[in-house]
Amino acid sequence: MMASHEVLQAFVQAATQGSFSAAARKLGKSQSTVSAAVASLEIDLDVVLFDRSSRKPTLTAAGHVLLQRAEQVLDAGNRLALAASQLSQGLEPKLSIAMSDTYQSGHFDAVLSAFEQRYPDMELEWLIAEYEDLIALVQSGRAQIAFIEAQEVYPPDLTGATVGERAELALFVSPRHPLSSLDGIDQQALQQYRELRLASVINPNENRPAGRVWSAPSFVMLMEMAILGFGWAALPRWLVERFANGQLVELNARGWPRSVAVDALWSRQHPPGPAGSWFLEKMLE
Repeated sequence: MMASHEVLQAFVQAATQGSFSAAARKLGKSQSTVSAAVASLEIDLDVVLFDRSSRKPTLTAAGHVLLQRAEQVLDAGNRLALAASQLSQGLEPKLSIAMSDTYQSGHFDAVLSAFEQRYPDMELEWLIAEYEDLIALVQSGRAQIAFIEAQEVYPPDLTGATVGERAELALFVSPRHPLSSLDGIDQQALQQYRELRLASVINPNENRPAGRVWSAPSFVMLMEMAILGFGWAALPRWLVERFANGQLVELNARGWPRSVAVDALWSRQHPPGPAGSWFLEKMLE
């Protein structure tokens, strides 16, 4: 048995308004219609929902339990109707956002919270990638928006805008690493030790430096290798502060730390839908 929306509404309103007559006024129906709806629901459920022994009906113990369930069913029905309406108006069913670990932002967190309130039933996918991998995710349509360390030039099918906040990269090593005891480190000193370098999956050997190098496609993997003492790495400061648990030290190196701009990136050919456009607008405010 599946109770109708109208019957559940009559039950919920009778419970919350305190009487069948008040529920009838709230719903714009007659009192007899509301009473009959509640009575039919009790018959269908084989449960007494209201104690009618006094002037005003009061919920029974079973009524209290089933009131919560009825409210959940009505809420789910409302969300279903809203989602169907939004989809019929062109709202995308899913939004995929790809991000570099370079970028961490309180503003992004605030926009994400506002997005959850505005589009509570939309599926959101959060992807982590770097450099060319981020660009490829947007070009392929796998992600509708990317946040990437700003590049001088982007492919012609993509467009972007710089967000207001910048990211900061610094050089880090394990406290056990020989570089950790040096001061005023220059490039020559760095070249004597293994570099832990970020490399994309698509073009792992692009801009490969001379010397000993271990590479990985994510800053998190580089951080783990640095903690284990395998070399030095340029890492986002926020990532080290939040997750390294004091297992890395920052090098006093010339030219570091570095502040980098972050761009929001999207496709010209397949621009984000209404929800993605809203997200972009809020991020670029």
